[in-house]
Amino acid sequence: MTNYSYIYSFKYDFHHSDLCKLESRQLFDKEEKNGMLFSNIKVDPSISPFIKKRFDIISSSENYSELLKNIKKENIGVDGFKVEYLTLDGDPTEYSERLNKLREIGFIIDAAPNYYSPSITYSLCYYENVWYFGVLKKQNIDWHKHKNKPYSFSNSISINIAKTLVNIASKGNKFNRIIDACCGTGTVILEGCISGYNIEGCDNNLKVYQHTINNLSYYNYTANVYLTDIKDHNKKYDSAIIDLPYNLYSHTNDTLISNIIESTSKIAARVVIVSISDIESIIKKSGLKISDFCTVEKRGKINFTRNIWVCEKEISKD
Repeated sequence: MTNYSYIYSFKYDFHHSDLCKLESRQLFDKEEKNGMLFSNIKVDPSISPFIKKRFDIISSSENYSELLKNIKKENIGVDGFKVEYLTLDGDPTEYSERLNKLREIGFIIDAAPNYYSPSITYSLCYYENVWYFGVLKKQNIDWHKHKNKPYSFSNSISINIAKTLVNIASKGNKFNRIIDACCGTGTVILEGCISGYNIEGCDNNLKVYQHTINNLSYYNYTANVYLTDIKDHNKKYDSAIIDLPYNLYSHTNDTLISNIIESTSKIAARVVIVSISDIESIIKKSGLKISDFCTVEKRGKINFTRNIWVCEKEISKD
């Protein structure tokens, strides 16, 4: 038996495995395993590209008959319900048996079902000799529309990575103030907006700044975007995201990278950095401590690897 309140199920491509595990560590303080995770931390699946479902546990028992009795005691009477089976790693239950169990639960619930447009979805699952009954919350995929944003660059990070960066930077706290320090066309800001985060951006390139403004306007999102260099930006934030410039529209070198990181660390205590080179020494010189890290492969006409560095400001011992 478990004392956890939620079961999360994950799905990701193999080249996003490390990124998913990094996000999991930052949101839940532990890694998902075999596409699932038990936790007492409540997270909306729609903020993550990898969390597909959240199972809110109502009752559990090692004995299925006992579970049915517990469900009956709940006196559930929500019209428009649906019951689904959530298959977890290691579940040996045959498909026909799953259907039978769903029917049994459906008969216990004293309400009218709706299989096509349910008002609520209940669920049954089995893991390590324990049966669980609860409410199933699925990921809303509205954020996929950002794949068709009007303005983007070929080397821009994917919306999957952008969505994950916001979660890593904020650790899932939507009250945190976030700055995208080199916002480009606003890929990260769009994902922050649709997930309800308090996010702003800045860029010193007029062309890409205007692209960000136009992309936000296209989706009717509201966020502050500043046409300024990060070194001249004085507002304070809880966390920052830096997707370091490396495409055809910008020129970068170690000095520029160092200046961007140092400037950002002055206005945010927590900084998540994306780079295509090893910048560990530059990060440490800027007064930041690397607390977590992963790599993500970029597949396409040109293959390369992105490094994602999770950094915290060093606390002075004086």
